[in-house]
Amino acid sequence: MLLVHPITELIRFIPVLLATLIAGARSDSPMWSLGVVGIIVVLAITRWFTTTYRITPDNVELRTGLIQRKRLSVPRNRVRSVDVEADLLHRALGLAVLSIGTGQQAERGDRFKLDSLDAGLVPALRTTLLEHTREQGHGGTESAEPQRDTDATSGVMLNKPVVDLPAPPAHAPVEITHWQANWVRYAPLSLTGFAIIAPIVGLLFQYGFARIIFDSSAVQGVEDGGAQAIALAVTALFLFLVAFVSLAACARYLTTYYGLKVIDDGSTLHIRHGLFTTRQTTLDLARLRGATVNEPLLLRMAGAAELETIMTGTKSRQKIVPQAPRAAVDHTLAHLLDSTAVLDAVAPGAGAVAGANGAVRGEAELPIPPIVTAELRSHGPAATRRRYTRALSLPGVAAVVLIAISLAGGSIPAWIWALLVLAAAVATALAWDRARGLGHTVIPATGDNPTWLITRSGSLDRDRDCLEGPGIIGWTVRQSWFQRRVGLATITAATAAGKKRYHVIDIPLDQVWPLIEAVTPGQLGTR
Repeated sequence: MLLVHPITELIRFIPVLLATLIAGARSDSPMWSLGVVGIIVVLAITRWFTTTYRITPDNVELRTGLIQRKRLSVPRNRVRSVDVEADLLHRALGLAVLSIGTGQQAERGDRFKLDSLDAGLVPALRTTLLEHTREQGHGGTESAEPQRDTDATSGVMLNKPVVDLPAPPAHAPVEITHWQANWVRYAPLSLTGFAIIAPIVGLLFQYGFARIIFDSSAVQGVEDGGAQAIALAVTALFLFLVAFVSLAACARYLTTYYGLKVIDDGSTLHIRHGLFTTRQTTLDLARLRGATVNEPLLLRMAGAAELETIMTGTKSRQKIVPQAPRAAVDHTLAHLLDSTAVLDAVAPGAGAVAGANGAVRGEAELPIPPIVTAELRSHGPAATRRRYTRALSLPGVAAVVLIAISLAGGSIPAWIWALLVLAAAVATALAWDRARGLGHTVIPATGDNPTWLITRSGSLDRDRDCLEGPGIIGWTVRQSWFQRRVGLATITAATAAGKKRYHVIDIPLDQVWPLIEAVTPGQLGTR
C-alpha cells in the first residue's frame, strides 16, 4: 500500500499536476509542482495507517479515513459475489484488490473494496466470505468464537471464523469453457471498437481537429479533383476507419478476456480472465435464475454469440462467455442450466478438458437439454404484420411527403428517391428478421429441473432469455391501443435477478393466460 497508493493517486491527479506545472513555469517557481506532489503522496501514505478490516462470524467490516472516519459493515450472509483484480503494479508486488458484492447499488465511496491485499491471503479470504454458500447447500455450521490472525507486515487485523469442515461439493471442479485465441476474430463484430474510438474522435473535433483537417491541402486537393476523387477518398477513409475500429476491438478483447476460464465446483462459479489486469469473479450458483444468449446481428451471421448469467444479487448483465462460437456458448449454457445431463456424460475421473472451440471435448456425445435446442413458438401473422408496419412507417411517411412535394411542382433530386428506396429495403429486411426471431416456449419441469420460460426478440441486438419459473415473482400483461386492435399483448415476467423484467412481446391474447399458468401454476388465482 505504501507504494501502490502514491503511484495510483499521482496518476489520478495528472490533470492537477499538469496545471501546477504550467503555473509554476509561468511564475518561475517549480516548487508548486513539488509541493502538490508531496501533498498527494503524504495523503496516499496515510491510507496505510488509517485502513483496517476484520471478519467476524456475522459481519465483514472496513474502517477508512483520516479526517472523516468511515466504517462499512456487510453481513456475511449478504455477500453475493467476490471479485479479485490485479493490474500490472499489483501483480509485480504480489498484491490484489478484493471487492465484495451484495447486490445493492452503492456509490463509489461506499463500495466494499480491500486494496493491496497480499495475494496469498486472497484464496482463503474468498473461501471464508463465501462459506455460507456451502453451508446453505450442505448444512454446515459455524462456531461462535472467531480465530484471530494478524498480518504483522501490514498491521491489519483479520478475524477468521472457525467453521466446521464443509461437506464435499456436489461434484469436482469442472472447467466448462475457456478462452481460445481464434475467438479474437469475433471481436470486430461488436460495437466495442466504436465505443472506444467515438469519445476520442468527439474530443478531437471539439478542440478544432476537424477544422485542421478540412483546411488541409490534402482535403482541398481532393475537393478539386472532382466527384471521383471525393468518392475514392471517402471509400479509403471508411476502410481505414473499419480497420482501425477492428484493431481497437481486438486489442480490448485480448486485454479483457485473455486466459478466460469458467470453473464450476458445484456451489460457486469461478470466472478468471485478463491480460494486464487479471480479474477473478466468484458467483454463488444458488442464486442462478437463468441465462441470456446475446446474438447481435453481425455475431449471429458469423455463427457466434455471447452468454450472460441471470443471477440475484449481482449486476444485471454478468457476462461469462464473450464473443465466441455458438457451440461453446451452447455447451456452457447447457452446463449452467442442466448440469446433471452434462456431468453424467463425462467419464468418472476423466475430468472435462476444453477443446479447440472452447467447449468440452466429445461435446457431440453430450446430451444437449431442451433449454438449448427447443424450438420457439411463433407469435402468429398479427405479430409479423406489426413488425413490418412499425419498420416501414417512417419510410412510408417520407414517401408520402416527397410525392406531395412533387405533385405541388417541387423538384426532388434522384438521389433522394434512391435513398428512400434503400431505406425501405433495409427496413423490410429488418422487419423480416425481427419477425423471424420473435417467439417463446415453456419447458415443463422434469425431475430436479424446474420449469423454464424461454423468450426471444430483437434483430440488431437479439436476446434469447432463459428464465427459471420459480424465480418469477409476478406478471404484468399490457396492451397498447394498437395491440388491442389486433388481439396481441406483451407479458412482462418480474424477477429479482438480472434485468428484473423479461418480456414476451406481441403474443396472441389467447396464449397469455395459459403461458402464465404453465410457468407459475396457481399464481393467477381465480379470475
